[in-house]
Amino acid sequence: METIYILLTRSNTYISKLIQLVTSDDYTHVSLAFDEELSECFSFGRKNPYFALPAGLIQENLTNCFFNYHKDTPCTLYELKVSESVFMQARREVQQMVIEKKQYRYNIIGLVCCKLSILYQREKYYFCSQFVAEILEKSQAVILPKPAELIRPIDCISLIPGNCLFTGKISELVASVNSQVRVS
Repeated sequence: METIYILLTRSNTYISKLIQLVTSDDYTHVSLAFDEELSECFSFGRKNPYFALPAGLIQENLTNCFFNYHKDTPCTLYELKVSESVFMQARREVQQMVIEKKQYRYNIIGLVCCKLSILYQREKYYFCSQFVAEILEKSQAVILPKPAELIRPIDCISLIPGNCLFTGKISELVASVNSQVRVS
């Protein structure tokens, strides 16, 4: 068995606060990772830690990006155990998107439509939970209860028939990951 990691967060940015105000959800952002060190977390979000736009496909690292500036960000980390073929398919899907990274855009309109339960599809436009849900569905890791365009970050918890590995702050998660890596 292989593991896909799902990281949910809620930063202290204006966009995150606005999303939480509208949705009342505990988490407003979700990322995928394929290694237990979480050395690369893939998602759709801001490309610059200081500005909401431009946004698009991003590769986050817990210590060298947005999270480095927002160490008190609440988070929860889940593991999804999958077969090797599902794991490899999910990685291939993400790697292909990374290769074509400049073709992808942030789906701002889709984000609003998601809250209103309105299907809105634009080719190569994603918001974070839409991206995660679509990757998990395309790789056959999960069966979605509704279209990926209607999946919010908090919905990812119910999609994952896996274990919650951690709940706390990003800084505590970094310390936890670092201590596990040294022990291994």
